[in-house]
Amino acid sequence: MDTKDIQKLLDFISQSGLDEVNIETTDLKISVKRYGTGAPVASTPVPALPAQAVVPTTPAPAPQPASVATPAAAPSASKVDTTNYVTIKSPMIGTFYRSSNPESPSFVEIGDEVREGKVVCIIEAMKLFNEIESEVSGRIVKVLVENATPVEYDQPLFLVEPV
Repeated sequence: MDTKDIQKLLDFISQSGLDEVNIETTDLKISVKRYGTGAPVASTPVPALPAQAVVPTTPAPAPQPASVATPAAAPSASKVDTTNYVTIKSPMIGTFYRSSNPESPSFVEIGDEVREGKVVCIIEAMKLFNEIESEVSGRIVKVLVENATPVEYDQPLFLVEPV
């Protein structure tokens, strides 16, 4: 399993709402856990055979995430119905901050009305603080990331109920 396959698996898990997934074969073991509502953390694969022998077994782990995620996706969908919500996603990799400094109030809270162009958070990347603006007008329904945690590109940050 190469890094692209692992990234695809992480993306699938983050979109499915699963909190934990463990995949183990004779050739590799992957454990992915989400702490709270923060970004997923993955352990590195541990091949039991030399790298050349692992490549042919790449197709074998592919069906497992679907079979593992399919049963768990239904319960997570019952927790929060996201069909009517718009997701504000991270445009970059970095550290997510809800306010400009620890003493300041958060840019947005659950229930706040936002309009297009309103700053909803800051993402620090390489010592640069980038203000992230809402691309939709509506009401903040859920904050999906804990303050001061790392985020990935295209990771969901907020759920907004459009107006």
